[in-house]
Order: sequence, then C-alpha cells, then structure tokens
Amino acid sequence: MATRHSARRRPPVTIAVLGSANMDLVVRQPRLPRPGETLFGSSFTAVPGGKGLNQAVAAARAGGRVRFAGAVGDDEFGAALRARLAADGVDTAALATVGAPTGVAAVSVVDGGENSIVVVPGANQAVMALDDATRDLIARSGLLVTQFERPLGLVGEALAAARARGVTTVLTPAPVLPVPADLLELVDILVPNAAEACELAGTDDETAAARALSRTAGTVVMTRGPRGVLVARGGAVLAEVPARPVEAVDTTAAGDTLAGVMASVLAAGQGLDQAVRVAVIAASIAVTRPGASSSMPTWAEIAALL
Repeated sequence: MATRHSARRRPPVTIAVLGSANMDLVVRQPRLPRPGETLFGSSFTAVPGGKGLNQAVAAARAGGRVRFAGAVGDDEFGAALRARLAADGVDTAALATVGAPTGVAAVSVVDGGENSIVVVPGANQAVMALDDATRDLIARSGLLVTQFERPLGLVGEALAAARARGVTTVLTPAPVLPVPADLLELVDILVPNAAEACELAGTDDETAAARALSRTAGTVVMTRGPRGVLVARGGAVLAEVPARPVEAVDTTAAGDTLAGVMASVLAAGQGLDQAVRVAVIAASIAVTRPGASSSMPTWAEIAALL
C-alpha cells in the first residue's frame, strides 16, 4: 500500500468537499475556567480551520485531488483561508466570496490536548441552496465529503445530487443535529465520533449507536479517540481498529484528518478496510501537533508508519 499510493500522488478520482472554512482562534490554557473566572493562557494562535477546510487539506496532503466548495467573507481571514487551501493544492474555484464575514472558531485547548470549540459560522451559513457550479463539481467527482457546519438543507441537496450521479458520499455529522432518516439514507460512509453517534441514535451505548445508524447509512466509521475506530454496516460490527498509542498535544482536528485521509485512500482505489487503517495512523500523527490544518501530515509522514 505505501509504495503504490505514494508512487501515484494524484489519484484518478476527484474528491469534492462541501464544507466550512473558519479561522480558528486558539488559546492554550491549563484548564477550562469556571463561570466568572479569568485564567492566564500560555499561547494564542490563529490557524486556518473549519471542518470542511480541514478535511480538504488532510485529503490533499495525503495525495488526493481535491476541489473545495465553501464560502468566505471579503476580509483578511477569508484571504488567508483561500491561500491556505491553494498552498495545499486544493482547487478553490467553487470557494465563494460573500457579504457576510468569514467564519471564526474560538478554540480552547487544555493541558492533555482536549479541546472545546465555539463556532460563529458567518459566511458558512450565507449560501442556503446548491448552485449550478457546485452541482456540476459534485457530478464530476468520485467522492463527496461534507459536514454540518453548512446549512442542513444545502448538505441534503448535495448528498442527493451525489447519490443521483453515483458519487460516493461521506458525512461527518458535526455539529450534531437532529437528522431525518431520509438524509442518512443518502450517506454511504457516516463518520461520527462516539458522542455524536450516541446522540443521533438516542442511546448511551456506543456500539449499539453505531449498529443502529448503520441500518440507515451505508457504513458507520465511529471514532473513539484513544480507543480507536469501530466500523459497522447493516446493523453489525465489522471491525475495531485500534488507535496508535501517542501522547496527545491537541485533538482539535483528529476526526477531520481521519475523514480526509480516508477519502484520499478510497479515491486512490483502495478498500474501506485499508482506508480506515491508514486514516487512523494519520490521525495519530495529527494529535501530536498543535492546531487544526497545521497539524495534518503529508503522505510521506503517513507512509513511514505503515
């Protein structure tokens, strides 16, 4: 796998990412403050992020040919996000500039690497319906990767357009929302974390949640942090892939790294089992570095651990 995928750096199948682009304003701190309390932080950085941008960058760095459909404002953050995508080789022809300000995310990272995030969507919520250019982009792709940081109706339209053209659909249901069953039926690969899976399925049992969701969506790839990934399909657990033991510095983009790299490996023609295995390794690298898009590994770094 390492030799074959690394030798063909530009897979023949294009990945369309419909998603958010935010500027992450990241504060590192010893712990979360109590109500009314002021704490000193140890550092502050502004890092390009948003689940859509993160997944696009992760897929591109793993060798994927990626086109990004999103929206930013006509401001400094928007220009920086567009430049970040372009620097990683992501096609930004479908990245619109709109009247709303670019989305931002306030990210608190505590000692040990766990994080809490508040997102102000801004431009990400300004486009409510699928335009002809984005519809055409999806039709010319092999995979569609999306999330819930864009309007739910827009995401549903995109999934339906992809299904109509036989395009494989990958959905990260975050931030988690009440989702109608007919939308989940349009999803070939659902990539929730354990908490999201439980909320979507209405149960506290992670395994039961993954099994239940897999009766509606095609396959569930549920991330569980240091406990690895559980894969379910048709109401049954197919596999549990252990995580690679590392000392986490920042878990902000672990799930996005996994989703993006998994899409890249699938686009290269590999099966889901291999794609998940490779993606778990990529996520294990990302959590050892601070930031979102800044933490994501290149294919050479991933291949060195395969």
